[in-house]
Amino acid sequence: MAYLVALQFLTISLAAGIWLFIRHRSANQTLPPGPPGHWWWGPQIPKEHPHRKFEEWVQEYGSVISFRRGREVTVAAVEIMEKEGASLADRPPSIAAGDTLSGGMRTLLIGNGDRLRKLRKALQSQLRATIAAEYQHIQQLNAQYHILDLLKDPENHMTHAQGYATSIILSLTYGKTTRTRSDDPIVQEINGSQSRLGAALIPGTYMVDTFSILRYVPGYLSELRWQHQIELKLFRSQMDSVRTQMAAEKGTKPCFAKVIIERQDEYGLSDDEAAYLAGSMFGAGAGTSASAISIVIMAAAVFPETQIKVQEQLDMVVGSGKLPTFQDETDLVQVTAFYLESFRWRPVSAGGFAHRATKDIIWKGYLIPSGSRVYGNHWSIARDPDVFPDPERFDPQRWITPDGTAIREDLKVFQFGFGRRVCPGSHVANKSLFINTALLLWAFKISQDSQKPIDTMAFTNTANTHPLPFSVRFEPRLDVKEMKQLLSEGYMY
Repeated sequence: MAYLVALQFLTISLAAGIWLFIRHRSANQTLPPGPPGHWWWGPQIPKEHPHRKFEEWVQEYGSVISFRRGREVTVAAVEIMEKEGASLADRPPSIAAGDTLSGGMRTLLIGNGDRLRKLRKALQSQLRATIAAEYQHIQQLNAQYHILDLLKDPENHMTHAQGYATSIILSLTYGKTTRTRSDDPIVQEINGSQSRLGAALIPGTYMVDTFSILRYVPGYLSELRWQHQIELKLFRSQMDSVRTQMAAEKGTKPCFAKVIIERQDEYGLSDDEAAYLAGSMFGAGAGTSASAISIVIMAAAVFPETQIKVQEQLDMVVGSGKLPTFQDETDLVQVTAFYLESFRWRPVSAGGFAHRATKDIIWKGYLIPSGSRVYGNHWSIARDPDVFPDPERFDPQRWITPDGTAIREDLKVFQFGFGRRVCPGSHVANKSLFINTALLLWAFKISQDSQKPIDTMAFTNTANTHPLPFSVRFEPRLDVKEMKQLLSEGYMY
């Protein structure tokens, strides 16, 4: 009996393989060019930083590339992402990171449809630009504390960046009123959760996302199921603490979780969906903002000459005896250009996240088949020499109009995704980068430690990347006593 079952399985597999081979050969006549590889498992994709290999293929085959892995077609092209947004609002099935690790509840990985719309509606209600402006006082004060941390302990600058990002997002998400440090147990738990998610999203980590039949192999996904239960328990506990405060009528601070609980029926969310919505918002926001701030510091240290124009403008606009604030943002064009260039130079989401084509797309004579995975590889986009000449050079001036008064409108950075899947937290994130960049370069001249040169390609191998630990020197630009007094004034904690 077992022999017959095995023979049937082999026959079916062989028939499917022959069909795929024929379809593969015919489809390749109209697919965009790309790297050769075995017709079943495709080209060799490195498990370490695959976005860099995609960039090599872009350089070799052109701005739109494709390759097959089994029945699946993968395409990388920014033009398609922007101009075919309606047909690319979907996500491909994500069995490992989406269905298993996230229980099908993480907004980032949910396919297009009613469920996604209700989740994004809830997110956008509290993250749109007009609401995000209400968070600026929290961002300002925590950024001041960030500089005080650096004055006290410059060696652990990456820890302090994480402390800033964590405090901001915990305040916005759960209404926590005390500053949270990066060694707090809850922060460690959520950082661990984000690391597991980032690893699971790397193409090729789990073959079940290419060959879905593997989900039925006993024990194959057991570790991810266990990790999901840990994550869900954590997210539930945070929502429950907000519910407890609300029930006790202790004057719960306005926050995202409170709004979601109050409007849970309106949004049609289950308790677990509400918990995951808030928890995912925290996990994504804290990790990416911390990484982006550290990249600003890295760029300033490696390219110290780029600080000069920023600091000249800070000195002229802000002057002495006061701090840069959001009220200065319009006049501090050099600050904005600096953090935009950091987004381009070392994008946090280097490879981007996969979209799924919901119809056949014809693009410049090529066919992007319905069901294809389509990536806008941020790493490649940021290195297009036609748009960004000498792309490895860190040059904030490329973002500024010739008269030096405004940010160019013809350049765009895709740090937050594409089309209908753009991150709804982009307004909050940009404000955090502005105020931290302004205060960092107002307070310090940042440079490399000559004994410990920085490897600017040393990043974690995760979907959202983080710099590996690096050393820098922070030289105060003002009298330290005066600086501390200015930074401490008005601080709430």
